[in-house]
Amino acid sequence: MQPDLLGLEITKGELRRLTGINPSNVLRPAIIENREQRLGFLMKEVRVTLLLSLIITGLIYALIILPTIGSAIGLGIVLLIGVLLAVVIGRWLWRRFTYSKTLINLLNEVDRYHAVIQAVDYLDQLAASDNSASNINDRETAIAALQFTREDIVRALKIERLLRDNKKLLADNQELFDNNVETLHATSLQVSSQASEYAQTLNQSLQIDLDVQSQIRKLQQSLR
Repeated sequence: MQPDLLGLEITKGELRRLTGINPSNVLRPAIIENREQRLGFLMKEVRVTLLLSLIITGLIYALIILPTIGSAIGLGIVLLIGVLLAVVIGRWLWRRFTYSKTLINLLNEVDRYHAVIQAVDYLDQLAASDNSASNINDRETAIAALQFTREDIVRALKIERLLRDNKKLLADNQELFDNNVETLHATSLQVSSQASEYAQTLNQSLQIDLDVQSQIRKLQQSLR
């Protein structure tokens, strides 16, 4: 991947800093659709759920059941099943209230954004294999569009974080609600041909930005 594309990526570390959470813990469409990521997420959940259930069951059994009833394997098994169900439901509720729908949608836009970067990288590889310098201007325009989209995604993540942490501080920073949509529209007109492969990535960038702005408008409405 070329350096200008690498610089456009939003790393997991940056996402963690912007959102205050580990993005890999948030279940979203990109994870569900990717078999490897889906299995990794489910395995992690199973490990955490089993560990919590065993610890809680062990404590209840050792501190309450043994001193009062004595050894009761059957009761311990029933307790384990009950605790397991409680942990599953508890973690589901915790996720629902910890990770807002807006945050999930924005992280999904980040995944879509990275998919566009991968598409540009694929086109770069094709151009390199053909030893072709065609559409160089369209590529530069697509890179500029990705930069504008990145800025708006980062801005949206900051808004969502401020809304969770300090709604008053967000109200005092209205400049965060500025966006690059009009600039992105103008940039799209610079593509030499709508049939250009890079034009497709530019249109995808514009659509991502529009979807991000839709999420920002919802956040603005919550301030009123």
